[in-house]
Amino acid sequence: MVLRMILRYLANNEQLIQRLAESYPMRRTAQFIVSAYYRSRSIVQERKLENMTPEQFKRILKSFKDNIKQEIESTKQQTKKRD
Repeated sequence: MVLRMILRYLANNEQLIQRLAESYPMRRTAQFIVSAYYRSRSIVQERKLENMTPEQFKRILKSFKDNIKQEIESTKQQTKKRD
């Protein structure tokens, strides 16, 4: 109950939300999400996934997952370097 009240207070604190939105990790995360969206969209348009075999689709998903892991790790390293 107390945790819920604290979270509600923090979520309604406009200054805190603004500072978080302007922070480097949040901006980098937003850039990464938009980049991943556009990359996946272009892959779908290029390869026309409806004509793809399940094995090909699994390979693309694995590659995408590996790329996401690499980006997360590089972002973590960049964040550690900034601190």
